[in-house]
Amino acid sequence: MAERTIAAIATPAGDGALGVIRISGEDAFSIADKVFFAFSGKKIIEHKPYTASYGEIKENGNRLDDAVALVFVAPHSYTGENTVEISVHGGSLMLRSVLRLILKNGAYLAEAGEFTKRAFLNGKTDLTKAESIMGLISARNDAELRLSRAAHNGKVSKKIAEMESVLVGINASIAAFSDYPDEDIEGLNYENFLSSLQNLSLELQKMLKEYDSGRILKEGIITSIVGKPNVGKSTLMNMLVGFDRSIVTDVAGTTRDIVEDTVTLGDITLHLADTAGIHNTDDTVESIGVKLAKERIDTSQLILAVFDSTEPLTNQDFELLEAVKEKNTIVILNKTDLADEINEDKLKGFNVVKISAKEGKGIEELAKAINECCIEANLNPDSAVLLGERQRACAERALDGVNSAIEALMMGATMDAVGICADDALAALLELTGKRVTNEVTDEIFRRFCVGK
Repeated sequence: MAERTIAAIATPAGDGALGVIRISGEDAFSIADKVFFAFSGKKIIEHKPYTASYGEIKENGNRLDDAVALVFVAPHSYTGENTVEISVHGGSLMLRSVLRLILKNGAYLAEAGEFTKRAFLNGKTDLTKAESIMGLISARNDAELRLSRAAHNGKVSKKIAEMESVLVGINASIAAFSDYPDEDIEGLNYENFLSSLQNLSLELQKMLKEYDSGRILKEGIITSIVGKPNVGKSTLMNMLVGFDRSIVTDVAGTTRDIVEDTVTLGDITLHLADTAGIHNTDDTVESIGVKLAKERIDTSQLILAVFDSTEPLTNQDFELLEAVKEKNTIVILNKTDLADEINEDKLKGFNVVKISAKEGKGIEELAKAINECCIEANLNPDSAVLLGERQRACAERALDGVNSAIEALMMGATMDAVGICADDALAALLELTGKRVTNEVTDEIFRRFCVGK
């Protein structure tokens, strides 16, 4: 356990009805006794664990505020250490004053993520569960919350543990064979080994495939609205955002710069960019906007290509369709409340959605199309989905190790060679859950946490 006792404000910055200051470490009880005085007259150490005590905060005998202290006794606390959580009135000045008093009496200001880091080091959680915590805090939609909750409940940990168990069994059999080559080792069977490794490979491939969809649910997707001038791009932007974010007029070329905002549509967060109308122009300012719009097509993860349904497709429209055909693209036929002049046969191969941005119609169909376009069809946000690039990189290394073991086995390599590859895969999975991880990795993970968590 860490030697120093730490403290930090555990509630969000700003004023509120209540604020919580968390103290954790070997001296948590004695430090709390110097600032918190229960009306019952009991010391913190005398309180029944996991109960609340009403009292007051005092400094040099002067009362600062009413307070409630919650007492958690090691190892049955969030950090695995003695912990006291003190609730006071949630004014920013009040919270800072009480925290300063606690620090003055022997506590150290906690670093970002230090409480959760201690929970990990004390065996209260593994890295996959720890990394899910920031997702629980910052979730912007229900799907992201479900992903983080599943990881926090141990879905990823359980899945990885099952894979680790298979690899441990394989390595144990190989080690036994190496020590006793003349014995008939149970489980040391070519077909069984190959089947087990191939199943592991498929499971890891599935997790990596689902990671991309999970990342979109968690982080959102970079999306550009493109099309010719006056097809309703800015009106669509405003419909999605919910207010007049882009200027809308009947004058073609009104949007000359890129207008950006972030919206949640269904389960997906879109980082939206309303671009200038793509067309041929001699206007210097307009041409810059057109150039930026074309560049956005290359850098976006999703394209919403807008067309005016009241006009037949033109050569410029076909040029745009050609430019976006290899991208994740949804073709949007706007102004469907008016006449329909577009030949939809020319749009075969594209995901087409009809809307009236001006009337606010078609947004549900658009949300469904975006979900189908961007998210793996079988993805269940309540299942074991990897969270973050670190976990993905570990899973990829594990997959490389498993595939190398399969290749070695099929090429007739020695069992020792197969075992080395399997051990590489096992090491990657152990790093994923934190059973075998360096201090540098853990420091980097928890550095991204907020102070107080």
